Amino acid sequence: MKLSILDQSPRYEGERAEDAFQHTIQLAQLAEELGYHRFWVAEHHDSEHVVGSSPEVLISHLLAKTHHIRIGSGGVMLQHYSPYKVAENFNVLASLSPNRIDLGIGRAPGGLPHSTQALQQNSQPTKSLTDKLIELKQYLNDTLPEDHPLYGLKAYPRPEKAADMFLLGASASSAELAGSLNLPYVFAQFINGDQKVLEEAISVYNQHVSSRARSLVVALSVIVADTVEEAKALASSTKIFKVYLQNGKSATLGSKEKAEEFGQQSKESYQIEEKEANVIYGTKETVRQKLKALKQSFSIDEFIILTAIQDFEQKKRSYTLLKEAFSEGDAQKTNHTLAAY
Repeated sequence: MKLSILDQSPRYEGERAEDAFQHTIQLAQLAEELGYHRFWVAEHHDSEHVVGSSPEVLISHLLAKTHHIRIGSGGVMLQHYSPYKVAENFNVLASLSPNRIDLGIGRAPGGLPHSTQALQQNSQPTKSLTDKLIELKQYLNDTLPEDHPLYGLKAYPRPEKAADMFLLGASASSAELAGSLNLPYVFAQFINGDQKVLEEAISVYNQHVSSRARSLVVALSVIVADTVEEAKALASSTKIFKVYLQNGKSATLGSKEKAEEFGQQSKESYQIEEKEANVIYGTKETVRQKLKALKQSFSIDEFIILTAIQDFEQKKRSYTLLKEAFSEGDAQKTNHTLAAY
């Protein structure tokens, strides 16, 4: 089973931003040591508790601190940026570290309304996200069509292999967009834990993507401990807060304070719902069985794991146990197969 890690560079009470980034660096190094496939960092704005506001900069540093693990964004919030500049940034990264770069694109703003206004204050009338995605893909692959007004423009430098591009989402509409553009799709199940939405999104993705291009990734919140009781206790402290605006839009935040801020800054009537985060927890064996069942049910190619534990040593322990669960399982399967001969 292909396992990867998503880290949001959380800063907990009593820590500095510097501490949060050091934890991200150490976690990337541990991921490489344990054999995780890729390590992604997030983009959040106007948050003192989640400090990764510039994934491109952080990716560059992590590449220098690791040797071979794939490093990428989970994700760059393209609605704020020029596709051309994003392509340039990731072409630089792909040239510095060939065949190690992932470009995950997020559809959410990654922050509150005020940070969105600040990020977009000098923007011209915006293109749709679909148009931006198409253009970004063209710049990365140097396939700008002749009828494009900027035909002939190149996103230099030109790496031998461009960054692998993914679309992140948590709805059927994002799944349809990823499928129609033949992009790998990452469903953020840790944000939207509704099983029916997951099933619908995967079905829609399968309907629109070509069989050759299909690559389905699910991002999960997972906690592994030595006992079910310990894992449950660690998971129970994780909450999410959903803000529902009068205009029908909604957003998921990690704290009630941020949810209140979002509602107030939107200048709309709003309601907040507090929910327990959707966390898969347990011992090595129980979590292994849960992930295997998910993989088989939906033909999932890869899991990207987010582990929200405040104590950093416990967080590292959880990631270590998770990798052990599948390493041991694979070894047992091999031994069983050999015994049959």
